[in-house]
Amino acid sequence: MPFIDLPDRVPGLRAQARESRPWYRITNQAADEAEVMLYDEVGGWLGATADDFINDLRGITAPNILLRVNSPGGSVTEGIAIANALRSHPANVTVQVDGVAASIASVIAMAGDHVRMMPNALLMVHEASGVCVGEAADMIKMAEVLDKISDNIAGAYAARAGGTEAEWRQVMKNETWYRGEEAVKAGLADEVVQTPKRSDESAEPEMRQQFDLAAYGYAGPRAEPPTAETGLTEDIRSLIGEEVAAQLAAAVAPSAAEPVQPEPVAETEPDGPRCAMCNELASEHEGHFHDLSAEPAPEAPAETEPEDAWAAAVAHLVQPKPDPWAAAVARLINPTSAARSATDAA
Repeated sequence: MPFIDLPDRVPGLRAQARESRPWYRITNQAADEAEVMLYDEVGGWLGATADDFINDLRGITAPNILLRVNSPGGSVTEGIAIANALRSHPANVTVQVDGVAASIASVIAMAGDHVRMMPNALLMVHEASGVCVGEAADMIKMAEVLDKISDNIAGAYAARAGGTEAEWRQVMKNETWYRGEEAVKAGLADEVVQTPKRSDESAEPEMRQQFDLAAYGYAGPRAEPPTAETGLTEDIRSLIGEEVAAQLAAAVAPSAAEPVQPEPVAETEPDGPRCAMCNELASEHEGHFHDLSAEPAPEAPAETEPEDAWAAAVAHLVQPKPDPWAAAVARLINPTSAARSATDAA
């Protein structure tokens, strides 16, 4: 809809509005191309006009202009002035719809020599609208003006995409929104820019650098799973060395030249061993004794797993030795032990 213009008797307000509401930006990206950013309402409120935009546009000497649009529209008359200034410029104008080109911003886009839609961008066309205050005749007059403005806008679409003004007026009355592919099919745009996809080959080395565990000493999974033989023995030998381990094993192992003698077995009487009670009562009850051979033989111990030879060889090295000094003074500090010793002495 047309924006309300303020009277000139409000000095300074127009310039202040321009400074507080920058709605475009022009920069020189390269020697052969200038970039124009139209990222706000066209014209704006509070009397901001397209004067500065057109003056800055005249100063562009580059042979190419990239006009990037993301605007909901704005003032119809300001937008038509900008579109005509772009058509009159000697540079080749490429319009790139980054977000949305709606209302009069879509008319500005029609002034480009080449129009491209970025991924997911939108383009919208609709009828002109405005505000009127007055009598019925004023309202009728306003309706006639809006019809003329809408015909003018429909002519811009028809000049680029083909068709008649009446056909585009019907499209505008429906307030039609176009996606990128739809805008190209309707003739309002020339191409849709596809989003470039980064290949896996370029991403994989970057991922490997971010998750490289070699910096933390990780050398990868073990080639072979640990076996049952891997245990404390391997850890001790790796700590003290094979040579020291061999010397220690030789020191604690029994010599082969000195065979182990079996423990002597107590001799028993022909009729069988006597128990302690029988020996005490033998003098009173001659001939009575407890034949231990009659008792059932003890059950054989259950087979156990073979003892680790290395652990058996070093077992006595880790057992604490009795303290002779502690045994000597035990009877002096333990009353029970002292009383027992006195009884034994008696």
